[in-house]
This record gives sequence, C-alpha cells and structure tokens, in this order.
Amino acid sequence: MPATRPSRSSRGPSSYRPEPGSIPTQPGVYRFRDARGRVVYVGKAKNLRARLSSYFQDVGNLHPRTATMVTTATSVEWTVVKTEVEALQLEYSWIKEYDPRFNVKYRDDKSYPWLAVTVGEDYPRVMVGRGAKRRGTRYFGPYSHAWAIRETVDILLRVFPMRSCSNGVFKRSSQIGRPCLLGYIDKCSAPCVGNISAEDHRAIVDDFCEFMAGRTRPFTRRIEQEMYAASEALDFEKAARLRDDLGAMNRALEKQTVVLSDGADADVIALAEDPLEVAVQIFHVRGGRIRGQRGWVADRVDEGGTAELVDDFLLQLYAGIDRDQASDSIPREILVPELPPDASTFEQLLGDLRGAKVQVRVPQRGDKRSLMETVARNAAQTLMLHKTRRASDLTTRNQALEEIQEALALEEVPLRIECYDVSNLQGTEVVASMVVFEDGLARKSEYRRFVIRGVDGQNDVASMHEVITRRFRRLLDEQARSTEVSTENGPMLVDPETGRPRKFAYAPGLVVVDGGPPQVAAAQRALDELGIDDVPVCGLAKRLEEVWLPGEEDPVILARSSEGLYLLQRIRDEAHRFAITHHRSRRSKSMVESVLDDVPGLGEVRRRTLMKHFGSLKKLREASVEELAQVPGIGARTATAIKEAVTVAAPSRKTGDVGITVNTATGEIIEAEGEGEA
Repeated sequence: MPATRPSRSSRGPSSYRPEPGSIPTQPGVYRFRDARGRVVYVGKAKNLRARLSSYFQDVGNLHPRTATMVTTATSVEWTVVKTEVEALQLEYSWIKEYDPRFNVKYRDDKSYPWLAVTVGEDYPRVMVGRGAKRRGTRYFGPYSHAWAIRETVDILLRVFPMRSCSNGVFKRSSQIGRPCLLGYIDKCSAPCVGNISAEDHRAIVDDFCEFMAGRTRPFTRRIEQEMYAASEALDFEKAARLRDDLGAMNRALEKQTVVLSDGADADVIALAEDPLEVAVQIFHVRGGRIRGQRGWVADRVDEGGTAELVDDFLLQLYAGIDRDQASDSIPREILVPELPPDASTFEQLLGDLRGAKVQVRVPQRGDKRSLMETVARNAAQTLMLHKTRRASDLTTRNQALEEIQEALALEEVPLRIECYDVSNLQGTEVVASMVVFEDGLARKSEYRRFVIRGVDGQNDVASMHEVITRRFRRLLDEQARSTEVSTENGPMLVDPETGRPRKFAYAPGLVVVDGGPPQVAAAQRALDELGIDDVPVCGLAKRLEEVWLPGEEDPVILARSSEGLYLLQRIRDEAHRFAITHHRSRRSKSMVESVLDDVPGLGEVRRRTLMKHFGSLKKLREASVEELAQVPGIGARTATAIKEAVTVAAPSRKTGDVGITVNTATGEIIEAEGEGEA
C-alpha cells in the first residue's frame, strides 16, 4: 500500500519544510496545499527526497512561478508508489480530481468533432459527434470541421452502405416495414427491414472502420479487380457501379493530405510558448495521412521548460484513455519537439494501454521533421491569433484599464500609458525606448528612442533617471510653447506658428518602467525634480511579475488571469523589444565603422555613405568590388581596400539557443539578445 506523510505549518515555505531524512527516496507523487487545504500543485518524482528538497531553498533562487507556488502553499504531503509508471498514473488521477491551480491545464477552448461508429450495438451506426468518448464506440479524429467529415461520410456510404440513422428512425422503419430515403438511394443496406443480415452488416462496418483507420489500399485494389472482372464478363452495369465506388473512395482520400509515405501512425505535437501562455497544435496521422488536427492556447502556470510542458501535455492527453479505445487513440509513434524527462516511463505506460509498443521521439530529418515544422508554424500562428484577438477586443481592453486603475488606486483610467526600458551590452551603447499605448492599443507613431550619454558604464537606474528627465522636460517645454484650440474631439494643444498638434505636450495617465523598486524610485525622483506631481509611476518586475509603486515596501500583486496584468506585460514586452531593436541597430553601425577605420582615404563622411548605401556589415561583406566602386565618392582603389578590410575581418558564429554571436578570432561577444534589460 502507498504510504502518505504530511507536513503542515502556517508560515512561509521554510516553516513547513519536512524534517531532514523524513522524505523517502522512492518514486512517488506529492501535493502542495494552501491555507484552506486546497491542492495547489501536484507533481511526480523518481526520487521524492531529491525533488521535494529542490523546492525548499532560497526563494530568490527559484523560478518566479515556483516561488509563487511555494509561498502560496502551507503544507506538502506525498504518497510513495512502487514504480515510475504508477507515479505517472497517480499524478494524472490527482490532477483530474483536484484541478490544482499551478499545474498547466491543457484545456481546449472548444470541442472538436469525432467520427464515431457504435460497434457495441447489434446494428452499428456511423455518426459525427462531439464531447466525451463512450464505451462501445470506436472513434476517428478529432477533425477541425464537422462539415468536412460529414462530406467524407456521405461519399463513403455509397461504398460502405452501413446504417447512419438514429435509433428512432431505425425503430420506426422497422415497424412500418419500409426503409428511409438512404435505403432507396443505396447509401444504406437497410438492415431495419431485413434487407441484410446482422452478420453481413457487421462485415460492412468492419470494412468501413478498416478504411478509416488508414488501411485503404486493399479496398481500392479489390474494387479495381472486381470492376475489371465485371467488364470482362460484359456486366457493364456492375462495372460502372464499381467504377463510381472507386471514384468515391479516391475523392474521400483526396480530402486527407498524404504526408508520410511509409503509412506511419503518429501524433505530431508542437508548442509555441511565451512567458504567460503556451499554444498547442497536434496533427493526427494515420496510414500516412492527416486524419485530424486541433489546436488551442493554455495558461502557463508552472516553471518548466519545453520538456516539462511536453510531459504535462502527454500525461493529460493520453493517460485517461480507456483501454478499449487505446488502440485507436494512441498511435505507434508520438513526435514531440523535445523529449519529456521521463520519456521511457511514458512509453511503458502508453504501451501497456495500447497493447503494443509506443515510441516517443523527436524527429531529426526527412518527412517527419518537415511535418513537425509545419505543425510548429501552426502552433505559432494559433498563439499570434489568440493574442491579436485578446488585444483587439474593446471590452477586454476597457476591463484591463479599469483593473489597472483599481489596483494602483488611480484617480482616472490611464487612457495613455507610456513605458520605458533601458538596454545595453556590458555598459556600452546604452539606449532606452519609450512606447505609447492609448486605449490599450499601441501607437507606434509616437514611439521614441533615446541614446544615453550622461551615464558611465552599466547603470540602469541612472539611465532611467536620465530618460524620464529628458522626456518630461520636453513635456514642460512643449506645454509652455503650445496654444489650446477647440476641436470636434475636444481641446488640443497646437504649435502657435504651424498650427500642428504637439503630441508630447500631453501628460500620460501612467508611466510604467521595466524594473523593480530601484528603477521606480529613479523615475519618481526625476518627476519630483521637475516639479511634476500629477503623473503616476509604477514598475513591472519580470522576476515575479510584481507591480511596484514608489515608496511602497510591498508590491501590488495582480492575479495571473487579470487582463490588467496582461496589458502591463504586453506594454513592457513591447518596450523591451523596441529597445533591443535600437540597441542592435547601433551596434551594427558601430561594427561597420570599426571595420573601416584602417582603410586609407576613407573618412567619416564616406563611412556614413557606405552604411547608408548597404545598411549592414553583412551586406557590405557580400558586395563585390564593382558594387563598392559604384557608391558615390568610392573609387576602384578604395573599393579594393574596403573589400580586403571586410574580408579579413573575422566571421561570426551563433552559439547555442540564447542568440549569442561570437567573434571566432578573439572570442569576444559582439551580439547577445536580451542583454541590458532594466
């Protein structure tokens, strides 16, 4: 019997940490509970002691979502099992039972249609349905659109004339002794009136299921042979009917894309991730053809990377399948973007359910790799569309702004929000960005970039102070030089000389800085020095997605599902993107200039002309001597010297998955994505 050992307390993670040596080293499943006794997280482990000990360390060293979970919980308990497979099964059962808030929930936002055959009935019927699966029914799919599978079924009924009517229609036809319309047009063998025996009708059903399962070639070959035999016997009416049946089967097959030539049975799974959500896309391939496809977006609430997300997805997708459905629902092969930590355990569990070997692997080359890339593109598209719909919905935007107003205790709804971010690489090329959102939508025409000149080295706090000072000194100057005029949309500040509106004469309803208390304090100090006391400031710290206010010891915590938090994160991420883009642009230009410094006869004016003409060092390297000589002011001799200089310059290479570019000659880092976040 599994052994359970709880540990309880009412203060912080360190206070309910189990006693040293009290946690067993066997496989098992653990549950974290909050102060009300609700299960907030369920996990499994090969070694319970090693896994649970990793939670009870300095909270600052934990992933932000893990830190939130362990500080929310007030107790932990575990159950020991014999094998890793048992741990996997128990974890699934507990997740289904307790619905813990910190586990990823791969819940689809809509139901997908299935093609179902009620093989458990005396006279099985084919139908299209949605929802949970039932015992005694064989399922195919799911499919993206119900109309597509209905068209396919309508075509195949002329080849496999099985029952497709409801129980009520079947019973009524039996009572009156007359089949329905499908029986008269040869799309049903009419077992309701005894036109076919139960055994013969069952044979038709079995053939239909075999065809839908992907074993199509034997049926097409058999019909071809019967058609030719009927033609040789001069039975042209039968031959014509078989020809039409063969055409119907081919049309049904055309509706399913051929992707793999080896007749593989596989589920191809891809994920598209961001810090808040994960988009899932799955293609069901049977007999080498795509039989179904589905995709949705789930909230990302745990600390894991891609491997852990795949682990959670496989558990929720397959572990609850009934054994009588497993042979159809679990394929021989499951293709994933990254192997889960316990791939062999999953293979054992799914193999036991299916009654045959199941392989979980990452495709490396060939058709399966190409199909995985296609599925990944669909996942990325799903995530992008989800975010676009969420951002463009007027009701959602209004709700987000109202939540921000309430959470930060603002006097008015912040219709104009400005966000600032600082970017640098080891203290060089320090830049900052300002992005503007009005009514919850980006106003890219009002974005601004800043080059930080008054700060030495890598000092994000001082850089933030300079940026805020420069922006709001401009605000005061423009307000002093502007004239207010009345328009249809209300009063507007314009330049008295040109009559054009002054965009930056308007104070924002909220200033957001990318960072925590130090950056917020620097921004507030800059406003105080300028005498501005009516512009609220907050900071969004990426570590725990906390909202910080000036002078406050504790952050404002918004619910992860909050539309207000989502809007603040989107604004912060846009400011970060804009700052990084500016930073890379300046580094690229400085690299071009440094490469050309030693070219004789090439001064600053000509270097700028070259940069403007080619745009980047890469394009400059690719240019021929003749193309270089065509640039105004560059002769043949200078073009040759330039070509030699850029050719001698060491090429660069990308390393790893973190977007770092390294000079292969010196080892110096010349580009690193994400460096210099405020």
